[in-house]
Amino acid sequence: MNDSVPQPATERADPRYRDLDAWPADSALAALFEAQLAAAAAVRPALPAIAAAVAAAESRLRAGGRLVYIGAGTSGRLAVLDGVELPPTFGWPPARLVLLIAGGPAALLQAMENVEDDGAAARQAIIRHDVGGNDVAIGVAASGRTPFTCAALAEAASRGALTIGIANNPASPLLAAAAHAVLIDTGAEPVAGSTRMKAGTAQKIALNLLSTLLMVRLGHVHAGLMVDVAAGNAKLRTRALAMLRTLSGAAEEPAQAALTAADGNVKTAVLLLRGLDGAAARALLTRSGGSLRAALAALDA
Repeated sequence: MNDSVPQPATERADPRYRDLDAWPADSALAALFEAQLAAAAAVRPALPAIAAAVAAAESRLRAGGRLVYIGAGTSGRLAVLDGVELPPTFGWPPARLVLLIAGGPAALLQAMENVEDDGAAARQAIIRHDVGGNDVAIGVAASGRTPFTCAALAEAASRGALTIGIANNPASPLLAAAAHAVLIDTGAEPVAGSTRMKAGTAQKIALNLLSTLLMVRLGHVHAGLMVDVAAGNAKLRTRALAMLRTLSGAAEEPAQAALTAADGNVKTAVLLLRGLDGAAARALLTRSGGSLRAALAALDA
């Protein structure tokens, strides 16, 4: 190893865990659990950076931009996991979601360590998906040095996209390249270099916070409820009906009729129950930026 290149903190061995393999199982488990708590705590200093990233992303997404998730290995899988949950949970249009993991979909099910070095493939993926000015590109890498992720984010930035970098090592290239740098300094892992542990836990939390706040700001949440849920199975249809009844106070039969007339959209159904027809309800929601709260305020004004 070239001693002139500092070793990333996430690759170092933590002396506390040097004898982990010799500890009793309950002691080892308790220590690993404590490390997970430390990983969660490491996200708190990043909250202002996450909030700033959301504020910058909101206007681009309101203008029709896409969310572009980028990563390799564990970080890539966590990024994809966050992205794929947005359509069913918040009604985010799948056409406005780009999921880029080094090695392609096969890398979701099988580790493909060599592909993370392919910066050319990353740049080509950004070009192929025509990433541009209204898009928001989120790159995730524990080391902050992964060539695939760094190259993709740089290419996205060169094409005018807003870039957000999430990394677990300070002063890393990914953070330097991103318009919004989100550092989650989790330090050394209990098992040196196993960033599926502390770094991965912290990345998952940060991604959850980032995407959920975005969806809240874009009007996909009302009164703490996922009012744009895609009710694609019996459980979710029951949930949608319960949400509608909670928000409207309607009995089950008229609520179900409104939900059917609204093609399963809870926000539209609430407005139908307030006396609007379908076209008027949808137009009001559009004028209100997708916010049911704003739409109801306009009705009551």
